Amino acid sequence: MKRLLCLQALVAGSLLAQHSFTQQDVEDGGRLYRANCAICHGAQGDQVPGIDLAHGKFRRAKTDDDIAAIIRSGIPGTAMPPNNFSDFAALTIVAYLRSLAAATATTTSNGDPVRGKAIYEKESCAACHRIRGVGGRSGPDLSDVGIFRLAGDLERSITEPNAEILPQNRHFHGVTKDGAGIDGTLLNEDKYSVQLLDSKDRLISVKRSDLREFAIAVDKSPMPPYKDKLNHQDLSDLVSYLGSLKGVDVQ
Repeated sequence: MKRLLCLQALVAGSLLAQHSFTQQDVEDGGRLYRANCAICHGAQGDQVPGIDLAHGKFRRAKTDDDIAAIIRSGIPGTAMPPNNFSDFAALTIVAYLRSLAAATATTTSNGDPVRGKAIYEKESCAACHRIRGVGGRSGPDLSDVGIFRLAGDLERSITEPNAEILPQNRHFHGVTKDGAGIDGTLLNEDKYSVQLLDSKDRLISVKRSDLREFAIAVDKSPMPPYKDKLNHQDLSDLVSYLGSLKGVDVQ
């Protein structure tokens, strides 16, 4: 728990923080939140009626430790399930929730989602990404990305794709013993084989014994950075469009 004693805690709404958190705690908690909580609570924490995690609106919690206990144990008789988190992991999620108020205030896009959709098409994003069954499979499916990612997260993914690479988006490169190259998105691996999705949307299984060499990229994305390719307005429009993707059509 030593990492929780470094910085002054952020205050979210009317619920005062009782712990101090480091920036690393916030980042770690953000990864856990997006993977385990955003599907119900949404990227901004306000998807469940009557609850606004970014602004400290809870039904059953008054302290950081109360929130962490709910994260770990769930709420019987409700849709909130228990989670197999340690005390420390649950508190990093609390750290992230404390940061949400500032994040939603500073990263909200003022772009035009209709123009953003046109930019998405112009930049041929569908060659790699898929939206409601249309597009490639080598990149993440974006059909409901607006539920899981804040505007700032989306902007960073576009301009600095190497900043955060989720395990499900790791890129595989291998060379067979006869010199053939194999590239794709890693789906699964075990002691004997590797399964991946290649650039032509084909499911491929390769025996490790048939590979001369291989590498799994954990810090480099196959997506090119768009930091210098899009002006500020185009970037805002694209982020606004992606943020609107919540499983419903944008006209």
